[in-house]
Amino acid sequence: MKRISLLLVLAAALFLYGCSGNTATAPAAQEIAVPVLAVSKGQATTYQEYPVKVEGRVNVEIRPQVDGYLEKLYVDEGAFVKAGQPIFKIDDHRYREQLNSAVGNLNAADAALLNAQLEVEKLTPLVNEKVVSDYQLKTAKASLKMAEANKKQAEAAVASAQINLGYTLITAPVDGYITRLPKKQGSLVSATDPQPLTTLSDIAVVHAYFSLGESEFLSFRNRYEGNTLNEKIKNLPPVSLVLANNTVYETQGKIDMVDGQFDNTTGAITLRASFANAKGLLRSGNTGRVRLGIDHSDVILIPQATTVEVQDRIFVFTVDKDNKVAKKPITILGKSGTDYLVSEGLQSGDRIVFKGFENLQEGAVVTPQKAETEVASK
Repeated sequence: MKRISLLLVLAAALFLYGCSGNTATAPAAQEIAVPVLAVSKGQATTYQEYPVKVEGRVNVEIRPQVDGYLEKLYVDEGAFVKAGQPIFKIDDHRYREQLNSAVGNLNAADAALLNAQLEVEKLTPLVNEKVVSDYQLKTAKASLKMAEANKKQAEAAVASAQINLGYTLITAPVDGYITRLPKKQGSLVSATDPQPLTTLSDIAVVHAYFSLGESEFLSFRNRYEGNTLNEKIKNLPPVSLVLANNTVYETQGKIDMVDGQFDNTTGAITLRASFANAKGLLRSGNTGRVRLGIDHSDVILIPQATTVEVQDRIFVFTVDKDNKVAKKPITILGKSGTDYLVSEGLQSGDRIVFKGFENLQEGAVVTPQKAETEVASK
Protein backbone atom coordinates (compact mmCIF):
# COMPACT_ATOMS: atom_id res chain seq x y z
CA MET A 1 0.00 0.00 0.00
CA LYS A 2 2.79 2.38 0.88
CA ARG A 3 4.46 1.57 -2.45
CA ILE A 4 1.27 2.32 -4.41
CA SER A 5 0.77 5.62 -2.55
CA LEU A 6 4.34 6.62 -3.33
CA LEU A 7 3.85 5.89 -7.01
CA LEU A 8 0.69 8.00 -7.11
CA VAL A 9 2.47 10.94 -5.48
CA LEU A 10 5.33 10.71 -8.00
CA ALA A 11 2.88 10.53 -10.93
CA ALA A 12 1.03 13.62 -9.70
CA ALA A 13 4.27 15.50 -9.29
CA LEU A 14 5.39 14.60 -12.81
CA PHE A 15 2.05 15.68 -14.22
CA LEU A 16 2.21 19.06 -12.50
CA TYR A 17 5.80 19.52 -13.63
CA GLY A 18 4.85 18.72 -17.20
CA CYS A 19 1.98 21.20 -17.16
CA SER A 20 4.15 23.96 -15.77
CA GLY A 21 6.82 23.24 -18.35
CA ASN A 22 4.39 23.56 -21.31
CA THR A 23 3.02 26.98 -20.19
CA ALA A 24 4.25 29.78 -22.58
CA THR A 25 3.70 33.53 -22.81
CA ALA A 26 1.08 34.56 -25.47
CA PRO A 27 2.73 36.11 -28.57
CA ALA A 28 2.44 39.88 -29.04
CA ALA A 29 -0.10 41.18 -31.60
CA GLN A 30 1.46 41.65 -35.03
CA GLU A 31 1.17 44.89 -37.03
CA ILE A 32 -1.13 44.71 -40.05
CA ALA A 33 0.27 45.64 -43.45
CA VAL A 34 -2.16 47.86 -45.41
CA PRO A 35 -1.79 50.06 -48.50
CA VAL A 36 -1.69 53.72 -47.53
CA LEU A 37 -2.42 56.67 -49.80
CA ALA A 38 -0.99 60.18 -49.43
CA VAL A 39 -3.72 62.77 -49.97
CA SER A 40 -3.01 65.52 -52.50
CA LYS A 41 -4.79 68.39 -54.19
CA GLY A 42 -5.81 68.47 -57.81
CA GLN A 43 -8.33 69.73 -60.33
CA ALA A 44 -11.70 68.14 -60.95
CA THR A 45 -15.07 68.74 -62.53
CA THR A 46 -18.33 67.97 -60.83
CA TYR A 47 -21.72 67.89 -62.49
CA GLN A 48 -25.17 69.01 -61.46
CA GLU A 49 -28.26 67.87 -63.30
CA TYR A 50 -31.66 69.53 -63.59
CA PRO A 51 -34.81 68.06 -65.18
CA VAL A 52 -35.84 69.72 -68.41
CA LYS A 53 -38.64 69.71 -70.93
CA VAL A 54 -37.62 70.13 -74.56
CA GLU A 55 -39.53 72.44 -76.88
CA GLY A 56 -39.00 73.31 -80.51
CA ARG A 57 -37.74 76.74 -81.44
CA VAL A 58 -41.20 77.47 -82.84
CA ASN A 59 -44.41 75.60 -82.02
CA VAL A 60 -47.30 76.90 -84.08
CA GLU A 61 -50.90 75.84 -83.66
CA ILE A 62 -52.54 75.54 -87.07
CA ARG A 63 -56.17 76.67 -86.84
CA PRO A 64 -58.81 77.33 -89.51
CA GLN A 65 -59.82 80.96 -90.10
CA VAL A 66 -63.06 80.06 -91.91
CA ASP A 67 -65.75 77.43 -91.49
CA GLY A 68 -66.27 74.54 -93.85
CA TYR A 69 -65.64 70.92 -94.68
CA LEU A 70 -62.06 69.67 -94.78
CA GLU A 71 -61.69 68.83 -98.45
CA LYS A 72 -58.05 67.70 -98.65
CA LEU A 73 -55.12 66.81 -96.41
CA TYR A 74 -51.85 67.29 -98.25
CA VAL A 75 -49.55 65.84 -95.56
CA ASP A 76 -49.47 62.96 -93.12
CA GLU A 77 -48.75 62.94 -89.42
CA GLY A 78 -45.08 63.38 -88.59
CA ALA A 79 -44.21 64.78 -92.02
CA PHE A 80 -41.66 67.53 -92.49
CA VAL A 81 -42.95 70.55 -94.38
CA LYS A 82 -41.39 73.73 -95.72
CA ALA A 83 -42.74 77.21 -95.12
CA GLY A 84 -45.50 77.95 -97.65
CA GLN A 85 -46.24 74.30 -98.39
CA PRO A 86 -49.99 73.46 -98.51
CA ILE A 87 -51.25 71.43 -95.55
CA PHE A 88 -55.08 71.56 -95.62
CA LYS A 89 -57.77 72.56 -98.09
CA ILE A 90 -61.23 73.64 -96.91
CA ASP A 91 -64.12 73.43 -99.38
CA ASP A 92 -64.13 76.87 -101.06
CA HIS A 93 -67.33 76.91 -103.12
CA ARG A 94 -69.20 79.20 -100.72
CA TYR A 95 -66.28 81.64 -100.44
CA ARG A 96 -65.73 81.68 -104.21
CA GLU A 97 -69.40 82.62 -104.72
CA GLN A 98 -69.08 85.31 -102.05
CA LEU A 99 -66.11 86.71 -103.96
CA ASN A 100 -68.08 86.67 -107.22
CA SER A 101 -70.94 88.50 -105.54
CA ALA A 102 -68.57 91.08 -104.08
CA VAL A 103 -66.96 91.64 -107.49
CA GLY A 104 -70.44 92.14 -109.00
CA ASN A 105 -71.29 94.73 -106.35
CA LEU A 106 -68.01 96.48 -107.07
CA ASN A 107 -68.81 96.67 -110.76
CA ALA A 108 -72.24 98.14 -109.94
CA ALA A 109 -70.58 100.68 -107.65
CA ASP A 110 -68.17 101.62 -110.42
CA ALA A 111 -71.09 102.24 -112.79
CA ALA A 112 -72.96 104.30 -110.19
CA LEU A 113 -69.84 106.36 -109.55
CA LEU A 114 -69.36 107.03 -113.26
CA ASN A 115 -72.99 108.07 -113.59
CA ALA A 116 -72.66 110.45 -110.64
CA GLN A 117 -69.53 112.00 -112.12
CA LEU A 118 -71.29 112.56 -115.46
CA GLU A 119 -74.22 114.22 -113.70
CA VAL A 120 -71.89 116.66 -111.95
CA GLU A 121 -70.06 117.40 -115.19
CA LYS A 122 -73.39 118.05 -116.94
CA LEU A 123 -74.83 120.37 -114.32
CA THR A 124 -71.72 122.43 -113.64
CA PRO A 125 -71.83 124.59 -116.84
CA LEU A 126 -75.60 124.89 -116.63
CA VAL A 127 -75.32 126.34 -113.13
CA ASN A 128 -72.64 128.76 -114.33
CA GLU A 129 -75.00 129.93 -117.10
CA LYS A 130 -77.87 130.03 -114.58
CA VAL A 131 -79.88 127.58 -116.59
CA VAL A 132 -80.48 125.33 -113.55
CA SER A 133 -80.39 126.14 -109.89
CA ASP A 134 -77.32 125.67 -107.70
CA TYR A 135 -79.37 123.26 -105.58
CA GLN A 136 -79.38 120.64 -108.32
CA LEU A 137 -75.59 120.76 -108.62
CA LYS A 138 -75.15 120.38 -104.87
CA THR A 139 -77.46 117.36 -104.91
CA ALA A 140 -75.44 115.82 -107.76
CA LYS A 141 -72.15 116.37 -105.90
CA ALA A 142 -73.61 114.71 -102.79
CA SER A 143 -74.66 111.75 -104.94
CA LEU A 144 -71.08 111.60 -106.31
CA LYS A 145 -69.62 111.40 -102.80
CA MET A 146 -72.07 108.66 -101.91
CA ALA A 147 -71.11 106.76 -105.06
CA GLU A 148 -67.41 107.07 -104.15
CA ALA A 149 -68.13 105.74 -100.65
CA ASN A 150 -70.17 102.86 -102.05
CA LYS A 151 -67.28 101.93 -104.35
CA LYS A 152 -64.82 101.88 -101.44
CA GLN A 153 -67.22 99.71 -99.47
CA ALA A 154 -67.53 97.36 -102.42
CA GLU A 155 -63.75 97.21 -102.79
CA ALA A 156 -63.45 96.29 -99.10
CA ALA A 157 -66.03 93.54 -99.57
CA VAL A 158 -64.02 92.14 -102.47
CA ALA A 159 -60.82 92.22 -100.42
CA SER A 160 -62.57 90.47 -97.51
CA ALA A 161 -63.97 87.81 -99.82
CA GLN A 162 -60.54 87.27 -101.34
CA ILE A 163 -59.03 86.87 -97.85
CA ASN A 164 -61.68 84.34 -96.83
CA LEU A 165 -61.14 82.43 -100.05
CA GLY A 166 -57.39 82.44 -99.37
CA TYR A 167 -58.03 81.05 -95.89
CA THR A 168 -59.48 77.89 -97.45
CA LEU A 169 -55.94 76.84 -98.39
CA ILE A 170 -53.88 76.46 -95.20
CA THR A 171 -50.11 76.53 -95.70
CA ALA A 172 -47.18 76.02 -93.35
CA PRO A 173 -46.02 79.31 -91.77
CA VAL A 174 -42.55 77.89 -90.94
CA ASP A 175 -40.42 74.84 -91.64
CA GLY A 176 -41.16 72.02 -89.23
CA TYR A 177 -42.76 68.72 -88.39
CA ILE A 178 -46.48 68.03 -88.40
CA THR A 179 -47.92 66.50 -85.21
CA ARG A 180 -51.20 64.60 -84.86
CA LEU A 181 -54.10 65.26 -87.24
CA PRO A 182 -57.29 64.93 -85.15
CA LYS A 183 -59.48 66.16 -88.03
CA LYS A 184 -59.72 63.90 -91.06
CA GLN A 185 -60.91 64.54 -94.61
CA GLY A 186 -64.61 65.42 -94.66
CA SER A 187 -64.67 66.77 -91.11
CA LEU A 188 -66.45 70.04 -90.43
CA VAL A 189 -64.01 72.63 -89.10
CA SER A 190 -64.61 76.04 -87.62
CA ALA A 191 -62.60 79.02 -86.52
CA THR A 192 -64.10 78.55 -83.04
CA ASP A 193 -62.90 74.95 -82.64
CA PRO A 194 -61.06 74.55 -79.30
CA GLN A 195 -58.64 72.02 -80.79
CA PRO A 196 -56.22 73.05 -83.54
CA LEU A 197 -56.02 71.16 -86.81
CA THR A 198 -52.41 70.29 -85.94
CA THR A 199 -49.26 71.78 -84.48
CA LEU A 200 -46.22 72.63 -86.54
CA SER A 201 -42.93 72.32 -84.68
CA ASP A 202 -39.70 73.90 -85.92
CA ILE A 203 -37.00 71.78 -84.24
CA ALA A 204 -33.89 72.84 -86.13
CA VAL A 205 -32.94 74.28 -82.74
CA VAL A 206 -34.58 73.05 -79.55
CA HIS A 207 -34.84 74.76 -76.19
CA ALA A 208 -34.46 72.91 -72.89
CA TYR A 209 -36.03 74.79 -69.99
CA PHE A 210 -34.99 74.14 -66.38
CA SER A 211 -35.31 75.89 -63.03
CA LEU A 212 -32.96 76.90 -60.23
CA GLY A 213 -33.94 77.75 -56.68
CA GLU A 214 -32.96 81.15 -55.35
CA SER A 215 -29.87 79.96 -53.43
CA GLU A 216 -28.78 77.78 -56.35
CA PHE A 217 -29.16 80.67 -58.74
CA LEU A 218 -27.11 82.98 -56.54
CA SER A 219 -24.30 80.42 -56.42
CA PHE A 220 -24.64 79.87 -60.14
CA ARG A 221 -24.47 83.60 -60.85
CA ASN A 222 -21.43 84.18 -58.61
CA ARG A 223 -19.50 81.29 -60.13
CA TYR A 224 -18.80 82.97 -63.47
CA GLU A 225 -17.03 86.13 -64.54
CA GLY A 226 -18.83 89.23 -65.75
CA ASN A 227 -20.28 92.44 -64.39
CA THR A 228 -23.77 91.86 -65.75
CA LEU A 229 -25.92 88.79 -66.14
CA ASN A 230 -25.59 88.95 -69.93
CA GLU A 231 -21.79 88.97 -69.61
CA LYS A 232 -21.93 85.99 -67.27
CA ILE A 233 -24.14 84.10 -69.74
CA LYS A 234 -21.51 84.63 -72.44
CA ASN A 235 -18.87 83.11 -70.14
CA LEU A 236 -20.90 80.01 -69.31
CA PRO A 237 -19.36 76.73 -70.46
CA PRO A 238 -21.29 74.38 -72.79
CA VAL A 239 -23.86 72.08 -71.19
CA SER A 240 -24.91 68.52 -72.00
CA LEU A 241 -28.36 67.04 -72.38
CA VAL A 242 -28.96 63.66 -70.75
CA LEU A 243 -31.88 61.94 -72.46
CA ALA A 244 -34.58 59.82 -70.84
CA ASN A 245 -32.60 56.62 -71.49
CA ASN A 246 -29.55 58.12 -69.70
CA THR A 247 -27.59 58.57 -72.92
CA VAL A 248 -25.96 61.93 -73.56
CA TYR A 249 -27.14 63.87 -76.61
CA GLU A 250 -24.38 64.09 -79.20
CA THR A 251 -24.29 67.89 -79.42
CA GLN A 252 -23.58 70.20 -76.50
CA GLY A 253 -25.75 73.23 -75.94
CA LYS A 254 -25.46 76.71 -74.53
CA ILE A 255 -27.39 78.50 -71.81
CA ASP A 256 -28.66 81.63 -73.54
CA MET A 257 -31.57 82.92 -71.47
CA VAL A 258 -32.40 83.63 -67.85
CA ASP A 259 -35.98 84.57 -67.00
CA GLY A 260 -36.63 88.11 -65.87
CA GLN A 261 -38.12 87.15 -62.51
CA PHE A 262 -38.60 84.36 -59.99
CA ASP A 263 -41.82 82.42 -59.90
CA ASN A 264 -43.71 83.56 -56.80
CA THR A 265 -45.29 80.13 -56.43
CA THR A 266 -42.20 77.94 -56.66
CA GLY A 267 -39.49 80.44 -55.71
CA ALA A 268 -37.48 79.31 -58.74
CA ILE A 269 -36.20 81.03 -61.85
CA THR A 270 -36.22 79.53 -65.34
CA LEU A 271 -33.15 79.17 -67.56
CA ARG A 272 -32.99 78.05 -71.17
CA ALA A 273 -30.34 75.97 -72.89
CA SER A 274 -30.42 75.72 -76.68
CA PHE A 275 -29.22 72.72 -78.68
CA ALA A 276 -28.70 72.39 -82.42
CA ASN A 277 -30.86 69.60 -83.82
CA ALA A 278 -29.93 69.34 -87.48
CA LYS A 279 -30.69 65.59 -87.60
CA GLY A 280 -34.10 66.00 -85.98
CA LEU A 281 -33.31 63.53 -83.20
CA LEU A 282 -35.02 65.68 -80.58
CA ARG A 283 -38.71 66.54 -80.69
CA SER A 284 -40.94 68.89 -78.76
CA GLY A 285 -42.06 67.18 -75.59
CA ASN A 286 -38.84 65.23 -75.01
CA THR A 287 -37.71 65.09 -71.40
CA GLY A 288 -34.28 64.71 -69.90
CA ARG A 289 -31.75 66.48 -67.73
CA VAL A 290 -29.40 69.34 -68.37
CA ARG A 291 -25.93 68.57 -67.02
CA LEU A 292 -23.87 71.56 -65.86
CA GLY A 293 -20.16 71.11 -65.30
CA ILE A 294 -18.45 72.93 -62.42
CA ASP A 295 -14.66 73.18 -62.44
CA HIS A 296 -12.76 72.93 -59.15
CA SER A 297 -9.08 73.74 -58.71
CA ASP A 298 -6.77 73.08 -55.75
CA VAL A 299 -9.20 70.66 -54.12
CA ILE A 300 -8.58 67.51 -52.04
CA LEU A 301 -9.35 64.35 -54.04
CA ILE A 302 -9.66 60.84 -52.63
CA PRO A 303 -10.99 57.63 -54.20
CA GLN A 304 -14.52 56.83 -53.18
CA ALA A 305 -13.33 53.29 -52.35
CA THR A 306 -11.23 54.62 -49.44
CA THR A 307 -14.33 55.76 -47.55
CA VAL A 308 -16.98 54.07 -45.46
CA GLU A 309 -20.47 55.41 -44.80
CA VAL A 310 -22.02 55.05 -41.36
CA GLN A 311 -25.39 56.59 -40.53
CA ASP A 312 -25.27 59.11 -43.38
CA ARG A 313 -21.74 60.19 -42.44
CA ILE A 314 -18.63 59.42 -44.44
CA PHE A 315 -15.37 58.34 -42.76
CA VAL A 316 -11.81 57.56 -43.75
CA PHE A 317 -9.07 55.79 -41.76
CA THR A 318 -6.15 58.16 -41.32
CA VAL A 319 -2.63 57.03 -40.45
CA ASP A 320 -0.57 59.32 -38.22
CA LYS A 321 3.23 59.64 -37.98
CA ASP A 322 3.34 56.70 -35.54
CA ASN A 323 1.37 54.59 -38.01
CA LYS A 324 -1.67 54.52 -35.75
CA VAL A 325 -5.10 54.35 -37.35
CA ALA A 326 -7.89 56.79 -36.55
CA LYS A 327 -11.41 56.83 -37.96
CA LYS A 328 -12.13 60.38 -39.12
CA PRO A 329 -15.30 61.97 -40.52
CA ILE A 330 -15.02 64.04 -43.70
CA THR A 331 -17.32 66.42 -45.59
CA ILE A 332 -17.85 65.79 -49.28
CA LEU A 333 -18.07 68.70 -51.70
CA GLY A 334 -18.99 66.59 -54.69
CA LYS A 335 -18.09 63.64 -56.84
CA SER A 336 -15.96 63.46 -59.97
CA GLY A 337 -15.86 60.06 -61.60
CA THR A 338 -14.79 57.61 -58.87
CA ASP A 339 -13.27 60.33 -56.69
CA TYR A 340 -14.72 62.37 -53.86
CA LEU A 341 -13.95 66.07 -53.48
CA VAL A 342 -13.31 66.72 -49.80
CA SER A 343 -14.12 70.13 -48.33
CA GLU A 344 -13.41 69.35 -44.64
CA GLY A 345 -11.61 66.69 -42.63
CA LEU A 346 -8.42 66.20 -44.66
CA GLN A 347 -5.43 68.25 -45.69
CA SER A 348 -2.85 67.78 -48.40
CA GLY A 349 -0.20 65.35 -47.16
CA ASP A 350 -2.48 63.40 -44.83
CA ARG A 351 -2.29 59.63 -45.17
CA ILE A 352 -5.33 57.39 -45.39
CA VAL A 353 -5.78 53.63 -45.62
CA PHE A 354 -6.44 52.79 -49.26
CA LYS A 355 -8.11 49.42 -48.69
CA GLY A 356 -8.30 46.60 -46.16
CA PHE A 357 -9.66 48.81 -43.41
CA GLU A 358 -12.74 46.69 -42.73
CA ASN A 359 -11.25 44.95 -39.67
CA LEU A 360 -9.10 47.81 -38.38
CA GLN A 361 -9.70 49.05 -34.86
CA GLU A 362 -9.26 52.59 -33.59
CA GLY A 363 -5.64 53.07 -32.49
CA ALA A 364 -4.32 49.97 -34.26
CA VAL A 365 -0.76 50.18 -35.51
CA VAL A 366 -0.27 49.31 -39.17
CA THR A 367 2.63 48.77 -41.51
CA PRO A 368 2.10 51.24 -44.38
CA GLN A 369 2.58 50.00 -47.90
CA LYS A 370 2.43 52.07 -51.05
CA ALA A 371 -1.04 52.05 -52.62
CA GLU A 372 -1.21 50.69 -56.12
CA THR A 373 -3.44 53.54 -57.27
CA GLU A 374 -2.68 57.19 -56.67
CA VAL A 375 -5.23 59.97 -56.92
CA ALA A 376 -4.84 61.54 -60.32
CA SER A 377 -5.28 65.23 -60.89
CA LYS A 378 -8.34 65.85 -62.99
